[in-house]
Amino acid sequence: MEKSRTEYSARNTTVAMAARAAAILAGFAARVVFTHTLSQDYVGVNGLFSDILNVLALSELGAGTAITYALYRPIAEGDIEKQKSLMRMFRSFYRIVAALVLGLGLLVVPFMNVLIKNQPRIEHLYLIYLLYLLNSVLSYLMVYKRTLVDAHQLGYIGVLYQTGSWILQNVLQILVLLLSRNFILFVGMMILCTLLNNAAISRKADRLYPYLRDRTVQRLPVSEQKEIFRNIRAMLMHKIGAVMVNNTDNLLLSSLVGIVSNSRYSNYYLMIGSVRQVLNQMFQGVTASVGNLGVENDRERMRKIFEAAFFLDQWMFGVAAICIFEVVDLFAGLCFGAEYVFSRNVTLVLCLNFYLTGLRQAALVFRDSLGIFWYDRYKSLAEAAVNLIVSVILGRRFGTAGIFLGTLVSTVTTSLWMEPYMLYRYGLKCSPWKCFCRYGYYTLVTFSLWYAADLLCRNMSGPPLAVCGKRGTLCFLMVNGAYLLLYHRTGEFRLLAEKGIQILKKRLYQKWR
Repeated sequence: MEKSRTEYSARNTTVAMAARAAAILAGFAARVVFTHTLSQDYVGVNGLFSDILNVLALSELGAGTAITYALYRPIAEGDIEKQKSLMRMFRSFYRIVAALVLGLGLLVVPFMNVLIKNQPRIEHLYLIYLLYLLNSVLSYLMVYKRTLVDAHQLGYIGVLYQTGSWILQNVLQILVLLLSRNFILFVGMMILCTLLNNAAISRKADRLYPYLRDRTVQRLPVSEQKEIFRNIRAMLMHKIGAVMVNNTDNLLLSSLVGIVSNSRYSNYYLMIGSVRQVLNQMFQGVTASVGNLGVENDRERMRKIFEAAFFLDQWMFGVAAICIFEVVDLFAGLCFGAEYVFSRNVTLVLCLNFYLTGLRQAALVFRDSLGIFWYDRYKSLAEAAVNLIVSVILGRRFGTAGIFLGTLVSTVTTSLWMEPYMLYRYGLKCSPWKCFCRYGYYTLVTFSLWYAADLLCRNMSGPPLAVCGKRGTLCFLMVNGAYLLLYHRTGEFRLLAEKGIQILKKRLYQKWR
């Protein structure tokens, strides 16, 4: 029996969230061992080098998103030849990207003293950077085939392979740290697992789609190539904005504040970013299904599904932001030590950024699935410029908190309102004002609950671990209960409930028939 889009989405989402949660637990264990076996300098360098290579990943130009979108129609129509042509184009493009990343990465080496304000006491610093660079280059080889698997609404397969490689990497790295404390060998385990993951997903894709091995492949018509490269140009602008907003904080902290601040932020980024990754997986799991629905061009149905997705989006990120704010400082102190804890105002800005960025996820998934990258391409450049200018100005004045405030300002003044506006105008083809009203209402409710939860949590006392548990439980139950009371009669809540009940009934029927 062929699965529906809802079932594909549910399976992809469920597997992705569970797998990501497992990988996060393993990664967190590795980070705790890391911070207790190596110095703060190593923790800071790990975050800094990762961000440098994320910036270099701009050379990917957003080809993955653009070609995934191009695959939706030939997959829906069963056009094997078109899929072969697109994948051959993707392979060639990624080989060029790997070469570009290698070249650009080598050009960074002479400027290492500029990027690191206070040189850490680490032996073989340049060799370590080159190993990080090698891992980044290898990540582009063979893994392009995962795009085809994802576009067929089988994203859970790639997630399982990637999760397995991450867990293996973390286990090996923990053993290396406990037995040798050798950072070079630590990075070597990352390279090994990158190779294993790429080889595994490549073999799986070849088995699922044997035509990937065909040597006779037709070239895409010039008109289609132009359309794809047009989308790639648009995605490049989007990627510049995303990288400047999300991956320059470590660079600014290193150059304006110092490498020690990087080590604190790396731990907070792990904790807060891990929750973000789990929640984002829920929306990434529905990307291919939305793209498949977009082929049918049913805009009214698409609008209702988006509004339900946005409703779920704000619910999940609202609960998570409040819980994180109340427990993350205590948790950081328990796991990494008091020297790794940020001041309360820095944590507040980080959690606000988490919440506002989370509100964008539904719109971003629908934008990518419907292929409307072109219309808001300049938004990303404006966002990048605002983020960099404001972060530098506020960073010089207020230090760490000022750098993160720059991210907050750039998000509010550009992406937060422009992304849904463009989605409604060019994708859903209706007025966005109802969406903006929802934005305001949802945010007002969440901030009110946030304030109330914080007042209650301030009065809790006891051992840090016990307080952490009590705060987390209170926030989770209180905020979910308030949301349920306020929203249970809305059309979005009823639609999500109906979809969930349909899937559950079908699963039970298949199990007991």
